[in-house]
Amino acid sequence: MIVASSGSSAAVWVLVAVVVILVLLLLSRSVRVIQQGTVGAVKRLGKYRPPVRQPGWTTVIPFLETIQKVDVREEPRVGDMQQVITKDNVSVLVNATIYSQVIDVELALFEVSNYHVAVDQLARTALRAVFGGMTLDEALSERQRINAELQTHMASATEKWGVRLNRIEIVDIVPPQNILNAMALQKEADQQKRAAILTSEGLQQSAINTAQGEKQASILRAEGDKQSAILRAEGDKEAAIRLGEGRAGAIQATYSAIHTGNVTPELLAVLQLETLGKVAASDNAKLVVPYETAGILGAAQALRSVLAGVPETGGGPASNGGRPLSPPGRSQ
Repeated sequence: MIVASSGSSAAVWVLVAVVVILVLLLLSRSVRVIQQGTVGAVKRLGKYRPPVRQPGWTTVIPFLETIQKVDVREEPRVGDMQQVITKDNVSVLVNATIYSQVIDVELALFEVSNYHVAVDQLARTALRAVFGGMTLDEALSERQRINAELQTHMASATEKWGVRLNRIEIVDIVPPQNILNAMALQKEADQQKRAAILTSEGLQQSAINTAQGEKQASILRAEGDKQSAILRAEGDKEAAIRLGEGRAGAIQATYSAIHTGNVTPELLAVLQLETLGKVAASDNAKLVVPYETAGILGAAQALRSVLAGVPETGGGPASNGGRPLSPPGRSQ
């Protein structure tokens, strides 16, 4: 009896343990935790059952429903280097980074078998198509245009997969080595050309500045000469005016003296002789004798009469007996 009761109690404990294990297993299969940034798509017996389960914990029917998690964050995918041919038949190596994001879980899971592979392969064909429509120079200098054309080319195809292309960035473009060498030579030639142009422009500007400086200096010298000539002319004019005024004053004074001083013919004769003496003492090579010789002789005769009236003194020259002196060249 004791043995039978102990065996039945053991069987009960075993049954309880099995039940507990089954309950724990069912709970583990029915409760799922979805992390932030992902969502869950539930399939019951292989068929999609909306709605999409949001982050947090959710329940499913064990053994009947399964849940597939999908990352809905923006995902950068770096492509490998691939060889493309440009419009001018130059082979280059190109790789790009694609920033994609799942916006429709149902389309991403059930419209394409693997949307990651599909986006990668579409990017390859889009790169070949875009680079085939532009030259090497355009490809190297217009990356923004390439990015925009790639996104336009791929956007229509990825929309039906529930995937949105946020942007596409070209990472690297590697031309062949001979093209790189030619580009380096071209760049060096351009730099030398630019340096020569800048040098010539500098020389030209220097010559222009020098010419303008000389022009300004000539203008200033001319203006200075003009002002100097004007000032000299004004000085000469002022001197002539003052000299004329002086002469006019002298003439006026002489005229007044003549008319108010009762000048005698003898005084006029003396003044004429003094004037002739000054003319004869000048450095002129020619002597101009007035035409009125009789006037000069009359002046000399008047002077003779004046001298004859002067009394002789003891230490003076020899006397001629009180007779008037004869003019030179005439006998008494």
